Amino acid sequence: MEIAIIDYGAGNVKSVAFALERLGVQPKLTKNPEHIAAADRVIFPGQGAAQSAMEKLQHHQLERLLPRLTQPVLGICLGMQLLCTQSEEKDTQGLGIIDATVTRFNTALKVPQMGWNTIHELQGPLFAGIPNAVHMYLVHSYYVPIVAETTATAHYEIPYAVAVAKDNFFGVQFHPEKSSSWGQKVLENFIQLEA
Repeated sequence: MEIAIIDYGAGNVKSVAFALERLGVQPKLTKNPEHIAAADRVIFPGQGAAQSAMEKLQHHQLERLLPRLTQPVLGICLGMQLLCTQSEEKDTQGLGIIDATVTRFNTALKVPQMGWNTIHELQGPLFAGIPNAVHMYLVHSYYVPIVAETTATAHYEIPYAVAVAKDNFFGVQFHPEKSSSWGQKVLENFIQLEA
């Protein structure tokens, strides 16, 4: 099985690769559209600003490829947010796979949210064998509101979507590669998805 991690200059690819290696998988770090299209699984990490990340996707001609992929795709953190239609962050257009507008936290709590939070209402194959109310590690200032595609929620003064799924696309706001054994289980479940 070939797993491609999209290495487009806006994601923490090394820690994701190390997490997969701990599962006995040797991923390919690539920004080559042909390699990504041919992979059995695609992981789309992201961190930093939405607009800058989208510009990097466009520079590598990936913004058109990603929505057309038919194999399982996992967006992580900003990668999940970019699956959405739009982000309030500099009014950035996303990939349009999930019909949602990514919104900045407007809260008295510290922004960005940074650290461990409890996730609830787990649904779907990504969370197989994972009990409700486990802790995952998050770092983000923007969030995806609860939408029809929500498969897990978290609460940071307000409830929000911490995971989404639509067809072959999956997204998690938390960092599974930094979320101990339950995060590893999410990655393992992703690898084992039926294509």
